[in-house]
Amino acid sequence: MEFGPHLLLATLEGAISASVLALIAVGLSVVFGIMRVVNVAHGEFYMLGAVLAWWITSMVGGHPAIGFLVALIVAPLLVGLIAASADRLILRRINYDPERTIVATIGLLYVLQQLTLMTFGADARPVEAPFNTRIALPWFENGVDGWSMYWPWGLSTTTYKLAVVVAAIVVLVALWIFMTRTRAGLIMRATQLDRDMALAHGIPVEKVYALVFGLGAGLAGLAAVLVVPIQQAHYLMGGDPLLLSFIVVIIGGLGSIPGTIVAAILIGMSDGIISVFFSPTLAKILATLLVAFVLIFRPQGLMGKQEA
Repeated sequence: MEFGPHLLLATLEGAISASVLALIAVGLSVVFGIMRVVNVAHGEFYMLGAVLAWWITSMVGGHPAIGFLVALIVAPLLVGLIAASADRLILRRINYDPERTIVATIGLLYVLQQLTLMTFGADARPVEAPFNTRIALPWFENGVDGWSMYWPWGLSTTTYKLAVVVAAIVVLVALWIFMTRTRAGLIMRATQLDRDMALAHGIPVEKVYALVFGLGAGLAGLAAVLVVPIQQAHYLMGGDPLLLSFIVVIIGGLGSIPGTIVAAILIGMSDGIISVFFSPTLAKILATLLVAFVLIFRPQGLMGKQEA
């Protein structure tokens, strides 16, 4: 295959990575932006969403679309409820102290990981896509007679992969509308700006924190459900998404949802393209170097606000 079609295929794979990464990282960014909590267990909520998706689809049976639709609704809700319960049982009791929350979420990480291992085992679990039609992709080339279109051999993708990108865009737009146009979103933003003032105005901050922690974990769980027909579910799959999410949040700006989305597109696309042409390890190295440059030259991130 020529370089141009190969680049197009790598870009499509990068778009899928960017879409999933945006959902995971936005969940992490929302939690940090509102609660000022560094959730080290965020990757395990992602893992839990994938494993629950496999378990739900295997329990439902029948046509793959039915089980997947049930998993798409139920798995993120279960992950969100588990996260909200962890907030009430753990984080609230240590008063969201920054240092202790890091230690507590590290402990939560290992608890979730080991419970998943003991309950579901160590084997990787596949989930069948609800639809997976392969479609050929055209390539345009400027020749002697002008631009012409042809279908290179092997240049194709699946309808499900394209649906993942569309679904991520829809969820992110819905989240933006929720945060900016609803009363619950206004309460969350008020809590983010001034926790003490929110308490003075009768806002139940602890309930807001539980909702936010559950929302962030639910977004990670939703991303996992979307990606599990492409990747298999297993109990150790939360490490790389956690690392990339932290990289994205730092580059985009701590607590900045628009910055997080821009950074997710940047990192996800570069990760997909570099992984195809070179190696996944090189992609991770370059992403880490980019974080170092951002911390040196723009510590607040691409769209973060400079603290006074």
